[in-house]
Amino acid sequence: MDLSIVIPLFNESESIIELNESIINSLKDKGLNYEVIYIDDGSTDSSWSKITDLSNLKFISGYRFQKNYGKSMALFAGFKKASGNIVVTMDADLQDDPNEIYPLYEMITKQNLDLVSGWKKKRYDSIIFKNIPSKLFNWAARKASGIKLNDFNCGIKAYKLEVVKNISLTDGMHRYIPVLAKNAGYYKILEKEVRHHPRKFGKTKYGADRFIKGFLDLVTLSFIQRFGKRPMHFFGLIGTVMVLAGLIISIYIGYDKLFINESGRLITERPLFYISLVTMLMGLIFFTAGFLGELILRSKSNTENYSIVEKTN
Repeated sequence: MDLSIVIPLFNESESIIELNESIINSLKDKGLNYEVIYIDDGSTDSSWSKITDLSNLKFISGYRFQKNYGKSMALFAGFKKASGNIVVTMDADLQDDPNEIYPLYEMITKQNLDLVSGWKKKRYDSIIFKNIPSKLFNWAARKASGIKLNDFNCGIKAYKLEVVKNISLTDGMHRYIPVLAKNAGYYKILEKEVRHHPRKFGKTKYGADRFIKGFLDLVTLSFIQRFGKRPMHFFGLIGTVMVLAGLIISIYIGYDKLFINESGRLITERPLFYISLVTMLMGLIFFTAGFLGELILRSKSNTENYSIVEKTN
């Protein structure tokens, strides 16, 4: 199969039919063998019934989550089901233009790229609540990751199949798929300016707090990027330094009491004594945290953090 289109959605019943027709029209006469995979992220409206109706077409399939697990889990589920050589993701709210699918597909195939990310240079969103926070978020993501993208959070992206099969998404990490791909060894990443449309139906499912969560996820990802495989290198180093510092302090106050100031205060009456004890204790805690992190990392199993209750085709 040439192409898989993965579409996560939550309560987008008004836009699904129009979106599906636009996708079909955009790929008509392109000569591609493709599939469209809808992931219903626990919608409470009639989205699933619309997907079920569309699944009369053999190239369309749908998967329904037990509840709302978030966009990251919906994309991850879609990636596991995708079988096309190229995988394109897009949102279901009609703000992403289906006419961008084929140009993204061509960029991947003709330039032998691993990932092409869309860039919504001209946005039809609130300047204060979306555009400005988005620019700050993307600036921080560029600085932290070293990937020169203008729009990390754009919903429409294209990937080689092997890329999506070799990355693992956790909650909130869909914003950083290019970073995850780079960490997995896929460096051929480019950006394409894409058209963005005003929301036609309903309202956005994301509030301003998503940018705060995004920054926190960026901190987490930066840590995992450096120490995710060897947590002992971080916690163990800090723990060792603290234990040594506490030990040096305790040796100093012991030497001072025995040989320099024998008639002075008792060791237990000196603040340095308690500082050394607390420092060594904290160091042991950090060292233990690193050790436990190593054990957890080696014993973890790859479990699915979502539950599919219904599917079509």
